[in-house]
Amino acid sequence: MTDTSDARPVDGEAEARADAPRRGLLRRVMRYVPLIAPVLLWAVPCWVLLFAGQHWPLPVTLAGTALFALGLVVMPLAMARGHGRRQQDRAAIVGATLLGASWVLFTWSVLLGVLLRLALTVAGVGEGQDRARIVTWAVLGVTAVLLVWGYAEARRVPRVRRLDVQLPRLGAGLDGTRVALITDTHYGPLDRARWSERVCETVNSLDADLVCHTGDIADGTAERRRAQALPLGTVRATRARVYVTGNHEYYSEAQGWVDLMDELGWEPLRNRHLLLERGGDTLVVAGVDDVTAESSGVAGHGAHLAGALDGADPELPVLLLAHQPKFVDRAAAAGIDLQLSGHTHGGQIWPFHHLVGLDQPALAGLSRHGTRTQLYTSRGTGFWGPPFRVFAPSEITLLVLRAP
Repeated sequence: MTDTSDARPVDGEAEARADAPRRGLLRRVMRYVPLIAPVLLWAVPCWVLLFAGQHWPLPVTLAGTALFALGLVVMPLAMARGHGRRQQDRAAIVGATLLGASWVLFTWSVLLGVLLRLALTVAGVGEGQDRARIVTWAVLGVTAVLLVWGYAEARRVPRVRRLDVQLPRLGAGLDGTRVALITDTHYGPLDRARWSERVCETVNSLDADLVCHTGDIADGTAERRRAQALPLGTVRATRARVYVTGNHEYYSEAQGWVDLMDELGWEPLRNRHLLLERGGDTLVVAGVDDVTAESSGVAGHGAHLAGALDGADPELPVLLLAHQPKFVDRAAAAGIDLQLSGHTHGGQIWPFHHLVGLDQPALAGLSRHGTRTQLYTSRGTGFWGPPFRVFAPSEITLLVLRAP
């Protein structure tokens, strides 16, 4: 079964060069996002809901304006206190929740503020003030429904996504090998120890030969999030449990997470590989540090594919763990058979996936890159920051490897 949803093919180095201007543009835009985004997120809904022809009573207009102004002030302050030096979990929860809520409100203020108003005008429904007020209530109603649903989606145990992946070089003895993938668990300010236990129970029910975690275990140090991560020690695999670092590990003492995963019985594949043998055939299972590792300043960390494959027979098929999909450029150049990644969260809150697509070659699902390499990008098992998932469901993935 081949799933190419939300994915775009990449053709080796030529495509990588073509992507360079796009990624350069993203970096330039991102410099100004912290300054411009909060203003837009709160000012646009304020205008659409209060000042676009509604003519609300003065107390309503003043109270609504004050509420939006409060959100504009509180959100960045809470984010700074939650993710800065103080690392205050309650502030992080408030800031992240406001960020997610304002994004949903902004999105639907723009969409319904234009499309619904136009539809009402064409249909001849109401006069100017009536149309404006219909738009206001529609925006508030849609936003409320999506936030409640999105919160439930973020907090539930992910559904299992199953698919077969054919690897032309896979030996018949390895046909049917079951690979379970979890990623981006992002244990954080909201205590999800019980959720973590249930995720691990679900993984154990899959009877996997190989269980993989492709990084972003948590937001915070291993010592701080240890209680939420401990259930990972209960995960079972008939052959191996393997792990690679994500970019968030490098925000919070990456080596501490490597050491904890090793303590819990997982094999940290830091630019190295192991061999999975069955029925007389062999699969190389390799892993690399996240692409941000080298610039993080953490001694001894960096993404080195050549080191990960050092000593492996080049005729054997290779399964590679790399946190970010964009590492597939290097994987394709090296002839890797299958890369497993996370990082994108599938966009997490629609339509954020359009911004993710500026930086990554694939958003979710199975895609082909170059002549041999396939990439599976998970939408992630947990969530980052805002406790919402809107039109981007989380997943635990079971990939069944198939020989020709």
